[in-house]
Amino acid sequence: MTTPGEQRGPRHALRIIVVWAVLTVISVPLVVLVLGPHLPPGRFSAEAGSQTDANTVLTAMLVPIVLLILVFFGYVLLTFRQRGATITDGPPIRGHATVQTTWLVATTAIVLGLAVWGSYTLVQSARGAGGGQGPSPADLPSGHENALPIQVIGQQWDWTFRYPTLGDFETSQLALPVDRLVAFHVTSLDITHSFWAYRLGVKADAVPGVDNIAYVTARKTGSFTIRCAELCGLWHGHMFKTGYVLPSSDFNNWVAQQRAAEAGNQKYLPPYSRAYYPLPLHRAG
Repeated sequence: MTTPGEQRGPRHALRIIVVWAVLTVISVPLVVLVLGPHLPPGRFSAEAGSQTDANTVLTAMLVPIVLLILVFFGYVLLTFRQRGATITDGPPIRGHATVQTTWLVATTAIVLGLAVWGSYTLVQSARGAGGGQGPSPADLPSGHENALPIQVIGQQWDWTFRYPTLGDFETSQLALPVDRLVAFHVTSLDITHSFWAYRLGVKADAVPGVDNIAYVTARKTGSFTIRCAELCGLWHGHMFKTGYVLPSSDFNNWVAQQRAAEAGNQKYLPPYSRAYYPLPLHRAG
């Protein structure tokens, strides 16, 4: 004589949910607390920190979904595999309204939740994303009126940097002060480039005739790599530099040194403009 429990058979769904829940409770805190601090791009700037937080949230949300898939398929392979020499087909699969409804509701909630959260972080991008927002950012960070403007000028195949409020000098080096809001005005003299300062969390296209603004506040002193992230010709791969974040006193000394070193070239600089256009080509002869 069989018991009601034996008649129903094992509660496979409950087993899967329990195993998945236990693994999720263990894994998500490990991702947030252990893996999260090591996710890119780090916390060299406020903007990079915001991107690291976003990557941590997305990774933590991904873990339960991946675990559910792995636990489900692992359980199915171990529990329902065919035993014996004869392989027979199982009963036909028919619709299960509860599973279908749960899947539809859960996936819809995840997509809509990510859409709302992503839209919110996009609106906050001038404060946290470090991406170029065009010449007129829709959302400006607090204190943007006092941001230090630094113009980033791309051309084949080099970067130059102009400091319009600090003597209007232009130099091949990039330095910025720590703990001060900086407004990068990114543009180009010839074709499209992309200014990518990975550790700062800044990536903005450099387009001729466009003033592409990106805000950043460096939180630590040190160096960061600058690269071009837009294929721009033969020597694209060599279009990189090293930038520096300096204490305020060191930055002021650096500015004085650069102004003195570039004084002889000052007269050759065109008038400062927030955007430049490629020079027309004239046929020789």
